[in-house]
Amino acid sequence: MQRRRGRRTLERMPSPIRRPDRATRLLSAAERDGTHCVWCRRECTGLIRATTDHLVPKVKGGPSWLENEVVSCGRCNRERGHLSPVDWFVECERRGWCPDLGAVVGTLRSLGQAITARGGRRRARPYLAAQLRRLARLEAERTRLAS
Repeated sequence: MQRRRGRRTLERMPSPIRRPDRATRLLSAAERDGTHCVWCRRECTGLIRATTDHLVPKVKGGPSWLENEVVSCGRCNRERGHLSPVDWFVECERRGWCPDLGAVVGTLRSLGQAITARGGRRRARPYLAAQLRRLARLEAERTRLAS
């Protein structure tokens, strides 16, 4: 006796999970971090276009989740390219800017929690851990110098 496979119709198929689009994620990041660029602190209004910058780049396994994105001006997003958050942070300071260390560290930590909760993203985990270690060293060095 031959068994037939049941065909899935549109009515029976599970509905796809709706993820927020880019504009929605940008608005959410602006609510979380403010409307200034986290790298150069310029206000993203008028001619200065706000973009979302992936802290863990997609090529390193970083997801397009709110927990991986910060508000960045178009200039900083373009010039950062594939530099790591720590390397770009140091470059921003070298240029005389005051990047928002708290926003970067907080976003990376929330990404780590989101990856733990949602699972997956194996390629992003070691990169994320390394960036958090380097930022912790940078914070400790700043605290030591301020004392």
